[in-house]
This record gives sequence, structure tokens and C-alpha cells, in this order.
Amino acid sequence: MNIEIKNINLAAFSPEIEEILSGLERTRCEFWNLDRESANFLNFLVKLNHSKNVLEIGTSNGYSGLWILDALSETNGKLTTIEFWEKRQSVARKNFTFCFPNVKVEPKIGSAVVVLEDLKAEIDKNKREKFDFVFIDANKKEYTSYFKFIDKMLIKGGVIVADNILSHYEKVEDYVNLLFDNKSYQSQIINIGTGMMLSRKKIN
Repeated sequence: MNIEIKNINLAAFSPEIEEILSGLERTRCEFWNLDRESANFLNFLVKLNHSKNVLEIGTSNGYSGLWILDALSETNGKLTTIEFWEKRQSVARKNFTFCFPNVKVEPKIGSAVVVLEDLKAEIDKNKREKFDFVFIDANKKEYTSYFKFIDKMLIKGGVIVADNILSHYEKVEDYVNLLFDNKSYQSQIINIGTGMMLSRKKIN
């Protein structure tokens, strides 16, 4: 007996937002965006974790951010997103405002390591709350540097999702080993899209 099983049920968007997403997907090779299945999975994880304070490292043109914002519209949360290139993030900001005008977004421009250092300083001074979900999709060679700050800014029970784990394994191998060796985290690599590594900060 042959049974056909669907392996994905995508989040639903309005025709206006769907048009924006489809347009961004046509430039995926230029901006290295997530594929739709991976973006849906990211959206699902934010909802599943009921995350309210999300950090994204690597805004690009806002494709992944739109999927995160859709989830945050349900959890009533906020997205802080970092991008090095102003030209890219300017496109993202327009998309965010058009698609999700009522969801809080805090764009940050600059080197991710420098911005992360500033965010940590604000958290240390109780000027901002720790994050409960972090998505990493930026300079692959800097993943370990990002983690050194993220670890101190993530609540217990918080989740880190890192992209391009399988497609750029040689560049992220140190990050992978660092997380697998870290007793404070439970981690697993998921073979979806270009490969994602999920890591959850243990409560105990």
C-alpha cells in the first residue's frame, strides 16, 4: 500500500505578504536567504518556544525576519536584528513595516560582534532583557565569536538556531564542536535546507 504523506504545512500569509515573500525568494541566490521550508521551520520553532524576545544575526533583505515576525505577531514579541550592510537592511526595514507594522522590530547596523558586545553591555546594566531565541545566519567564521556573547545574553531554556551547518561545515566546525562539548546545552543538527543546528540552554 502506497501512502503519500505531506511533510510540511506552511504558515499562511495574506496575498500582500505572500507577494513580498515571493519577490524576495527570486533573489535568494544574491542574498543567501533561507529556503521556504527552513523559514517555515524557524517560524514554527519561535511559536513552539513561545518566544517573545528574539535576536537575529544577519538581517539581509528581511526574508527570515518576516517569518520570525509572523511568529512574534502570535506571541506578542519583539525582534532585534543585526546587519552589516545598510543597503540590505533598508530593504528589510521597508518589508517589516509594510508586512508587520504592529510587531516591534529593533534594527541594528554594524559588525555583529561589536553590536553583540553593545547589547550585552545593555543587558549587564539592566537596560534590556535577555533573549529567549537567537537565530544565527551571518559570517560563518564568526559563529564561535557570536556564541561567546549569546551565551551570556540567553535565558535558561532559551534556543539558538544556527544556519548553514551542513553547507558550510568547514567554516562552522569549531562552532559545532563548541556547542556539542558544552554541558550547559543540548544540541542537535537537523538536515533541513542548508542544515540547521538547534541548541537549547539547559535549565538545570
